[in-house]
This record gives sequence, structure tokens and C-alpha cells, in this order.
Amino acid sequence: MRLIRVILLAAAATSLPAMPGPAVADDALQAETDFAKRVFADTVDKPTEYACFSRHYDAQHLAEHPLQKVSVMKLLVSAERDAGDKKLAYSFRLGVNFRNRPGDFDSSGDCAHLTDDDAATQKADFGCGVDCDGGGIGVALAKDNASVLVRLNDAIRIWKGKNYDEDASIALKAGADDKVFHLDRANINDCAPLAMDRKELAAMRHK
Repeated sequence: MRLIRVILLAAAATSLPAMPGPAVADDALQAETDFAKRVFADTVDKPTEYACFSRHYDAQHLAEHPLQKVSVMKLLVSAERDAGDKKLAYSFRLGVNFRNRPGDFDSSGDCAHLTDDDAATQKADFGCGVDCDGGGIGVALAKDNASVLVRLNDAIRIWKGKNYDEDASIALKAGADDKVFHLDRANINDCAPLAMDRKELAAMRHK
């Protein structure tokens, strides 16, 4: 019986997946940190990191793209580091103005940083979504880290004037000229209207 038990334990041990060693975990954490440094153009040593990307479309661009509804788009990317596993949890805020609709609109949600393989196939470094099936965006960081491409995933739910009541939302749909937006890295003050409160605004400006 003892021999049988030893054989069974040995077989079970060989069938278990190998646990990543300390070196593998350290490599993954370093890769995550290196990517975060690219996103935030910073040392990534603060409790929360922020990066702002924006585009104010001029009259000439809008004349050349008559079907484009969006006149201004701002993207605020933030990340908080978990105290336990040291991983970064990413989120986004998206600010939008329209050429033929007054007011400031915005949306927000969580983001998942895709792996290299995912990024190669899905053409995005982030997949970001709004809760309760509110749609989302893909965000691809340029190689020079100076800009991003924001791609609408069919549609994303947005709200006017921070009125986040469910019935007050509308959908920004990926129309003929509203599918992909090239946004440049901007001063954090350009994304100040997306701050939730004065405390967060102060943290944003403390870059």
C-alpha cells in the first residue's frame, strides 16, 4: 500500500502545472513597470499615475471630414498600484465635445493591459470598457510614446455634464469618420475637466 501511495503522489506531482519562479515573476513585474513608464512618461513611483492625451480638431480638419461628429476628444489614463501584488490597475476617462451638440460629455471605466500577443492581434495596448455593457475603446500607444490611437468598439456610453443617471446617457457610435482618433500627449491641465474632484485634480497636477 505504501508503494502504491508513493506512485500516486509522484504521478499527481508531475501532472501539476509548474509554478512561476521568482525570476519569472520579477521579469513580469519589470515588463509591466517598463510599459507603465512609457504610458505615463514618468518613473511610476506615485500612488496614482496620470497621463493626458487630447485632440482639438480645427475647422480645416472638420471641413475635410464632414461626417465626423467629434470636435474635441480627451483621454485621461490613470493607474493605481496594488499594495499586495504590486500590479497596476488601469482606468480611463474620456471627454468628448461635438461639432453640432452643445455641452461637455464624458465616460469612464476600467482598462486591461493586453499582452504582447494580444496587442499584435487586436491592435491595442489597452482594452477599456464601461460598466453594464456600456461599450468601450481600444487604446494603442505609439512607439514614440507621444500619442495614442483611440478606437471605438462600435459604441460607447457617454454622459453630459457628469450626470451619470442611467437614463441621461447617450451613445457615441463609431460612424464613418468617428471610428479612430489620433490623440497627442498633452499637459495634464488639458484633462483637468475630467477630474472627479479637487483632491484628484491636485493629485493629477502633482506630476
